[in-house]
Amino acid sequence: MVSMAFEHYSVLLEETIENLNIKPDGIYLDGTLGGGGHSEQILKRLSDRGRHIGIDQDEAAIEAASKRLEAYGDKLTVIRNNYRNAKAALDEIGVSHVDGIVLDLGVSSYQLDTEERGFSYRFDSELDMRMDRRQSLTAKQIINEYSEMELFHIIKDYGEDQFAKNIAKHIVRARAEKEIETTFELNEIIKAAIPAKMRVNGHPSKRTFQAIRIECNRELEVLKESLDDLIDLLNPGGRLCIITFHSLEDRIVKSAFRNAENPCVCPPEFPVCVCGKKSKGKVISRKPILPSAQELEENSRSKSAKLRVFEKR
Repeated sequence: MVSMAFEHYSVLLEETIENLNIKPDGIYLDGTLGGGGHSEQILKRLSDRGRHIGIDQDEAAIEAASKRLEAYGDKLTVIRNNYRNAKAALDEIGVSHVDGIVLDLGVSSYQLDTEERGFSYRFDSELDMRMDRRQSLTAKQIINEYSEMELFHIIKDYGEDQFAKNIAKHIVRARAEKEIETTFELNEIIKAAIPAKMRVNGHPSKRTFQAIRIECNRELEVLKESLDDLIDLLNPGGRLCIITFHSLEDRIVKSAFRNAENPCVCPPEFPVCVCGKKSKGKVISRKPILPSAQELEENSRSKSAKLRVFEKR
């Protein structure tokens, strides 16, 4: 087993901190604590009256961030949980509302670079991909137990891979001979399912691994179910900053922010609103905020990152 420090480049760090509009005596929530990069910058800007809560479902992240941020003492509360449970988790510590929330979605550099976690097609390891290793569902189960049609839809919808049908077919055919256990076994199956001339643009497994990871951790489902609750957790003037890493996440955030700003469902020909749905605030970032040229040069993994910001009314 490989042991390594929890290291993670905090993407769009300056832009996120700037858009939070941090008040020194405010209460802030980092729903994806990770290595603590965003949280550290928030804590630096808080007075002794300020408070910060960090939530993460990954035990390694909790341990690393707690150690990194231990100097901030009682200003920091760290909770092992999923941000989908943020409201209940905050209720347990007596916090009803916060002045700002950060979500840095996707998989961390630590998770990708730790071989035994099974997130990456670059290392030969058991198929796992769980962000929270307390859960029972693993990538290995998905690959070996889901039907061909289920695998096709996951790879097509979450991986946006044009060869999803053929990849699913090859997976089912291979597992009929032997259980698929490792990332490299899956790599070879995917490679065989994609025409050689189409394997020139990046690793052939990239999209399928992304799709399986999203399914394993219910990432899009969690995001969709959480956004309204997170907006409701904000105090007036509080901001929700969300960093996404692929179009599916960004689409969900963009739509949720737009609907929160203008929830009216009345037909456009109605002279006045009669549905009774009230705006929760305004979208600050009409277009997503993208990494700077310098950040793109320093960290290639930031190239797909987008930041969107919503302010509570």
